[in-house]
Amino acid sequence: MNHDSYPDASIRGILNTVKSIAMVGISPKESRPSYFAFKYLLERGYNMIPVNPGQAGKEILGRKVYASLSEIPEPVDMVDVFRASKFAQPNVEEAATLNPRPRVIWMQLGVRNEEAAAKAEAAGMKVVMNRCPKIEYGRLSSEIGWMGVNSRVLTSKKAKLFGHGVQRMSLDRTTFAGGATGAAERAQKAEDGRES
Repeated sequence: MNHDSYPDASIRGILNTVKSIAMVGISPKESRPSYFAFKYLLERGYNMIPVNPGQAGKEILGRKVYASLSEIPEPVDMVDVFRASKFAQPNVEEAATLNPRPRVIWMQLGVRNEEAAAKAEAAGMKVVMNRCPKIEYGRLSSEIGWMGVNSRVLTSKKAKLFGHGVQRMSLDRTTFAGGATGAAERAQKAEDGRES
């Protein structure tokens, strides 16, 4: 697997099929990226499970915190590693001992460990490195586009909300921003050619 580039279809497939996500390294501090990403994914309907040995037994956003992956009493579809790259391998090794095994190991932005990725793939798990599921969800569901970032049109107008609360978007459709660009289509064709 080429971990420098992931096809949108692959990322979309992961985000559409996983239901439970164990976030290793979540912080209880509201200003930390791990807290914000956890909250965002929780609000999108994922069963978020916090893992942080320093917070074990406490709650973050109403969810019980576990000291390790092996202490989680239910199956986990994806492990989101929100720790430094050097800690990815122990997390992968622990995930590989779970029964059933998680289907995905996702390493957050700035987290890349080739050896850990190879071990996870050898154990039958998909791997995503140096990406954030919150950002990918927002990009693929067009939520980022609502703010003018992905629409190619910057505006100070507030986005129109349909209903109240968090807007839940589908990952199964073309984006409001007009779908794929020519460059994205060429990249997808090149990726398809490499897989054949």
